[in-house]
Amino acid sequence: MKKLILSAAVVFASLSIYATTSLPSVEEKTEVTAQSEYTEVSVDTVPTAVKTALETAYPGAKVVKAYVNDKKEYKLDIAVKDQKATVYSDVNGNWLKI
Repeated sequence: MKKLILSAAVVFASLSIYATTSLPSVEEKTEVTAQSEYTEVSVDTVPTAVKTALETAYPGAKVVKAYVNDKKEYKLDIAVKDQKATVYSDVNGNWLKI
């Protein structure tokens, strides 16, 4: 008799495992921004306005590499003394990202 009661308790306990409530799922929204592809250009083709803005913001800076995208935005790899940085400018010399 004890075995029968114990067996029934085990069966009922195992059935209650599946009766748990599920937690509501949380939706995560991810925003992806596509960046325009930059193509490398000659340092000589960088507009004068961009060069002037660079000299004003970073006296003594030299452009190591220059890139441009379809929107005429420039990505400039610059060197100031022993430090290197990347800055972004539009065609008029306005800084987009420093």
